[in-house]
Amino acid sequence: MRVLVVEDDPVAADAHALYVSRVPGFAVAGVAHSRAEAGRVLERSGVDLILLDLYLPDGHGLSLVRALRAAGHTTDVFAVTSARDLAVVREGVSLGVVQHVLKPFTFPTLRDRLQRYARFRMTTTSAGAEAGSQAEVDRALATLRAPGRVTLPKGLSAATLESVTSTLRTAPEEGLTASAAAERVGVNRITARRYLEYLVGTGQAERTPQYGQVGRPELYYRWQG
Repeated sequence: MRVLVVEDDPVAADAHALYVSRVPGFAVAGVAHSRAEAGRVLERSGVDLILLDLYLPDGHGLSLVRALRAAGHTTDVFAVTSARDLAVVREGVSLGVVQHVLKPFTFPTLRDRLQRYARFRMTTTSAGAEAGSQAEVDRALATLRAPGRVTLPKGLSAATLESVTSTLRTAPEEGLTASAAAERVGVNRITARRYLEYLVGTGQAERTPQYGQVGRPELYYRWQG
């Protein structure tokens, strides 16, 4: 499936596009940094899904969805935003937004939702697809609406992982040490290092030793996505 990434922050746009490209069955159809640019991409490219930031420099993301619906386009939309306003969520649902993904998010979070969306599409668009009962309708919707939890190693929490991930994504180019990450997140160094090593193990961060004049090298962690 072809995905259009619409995100005004170039760093986030690149990360989201990379995430999409790493999920089997999905490909990036284009990257747009504004509503107008997204409109131009949609005019010339076939797109199955839009990964849409809601706060764009030339208008709200939902205004793009309204325009698409008014023109008869039925392209599905994942809203990607840091906003927690449930009124916006409700409005998005009324326009056919199929998922709301809160920033910052990790690759496993988006991968899970994309895979569920793919299963939903397969179930509902296959030739002759027809529900034989209310239970089948409920199961189809549950596939889309109830994302499975990403299982974390014992002792790690999703909330702290999101905080460490956000901190690492906005770190300087040279990266952060575990001590620096701990100070920014508000945890101890050992805890920060556990989360950083988890991100290294899942391919979302890299670990690089930097050698000083004496003693053991200091480990720096950089976001990879």
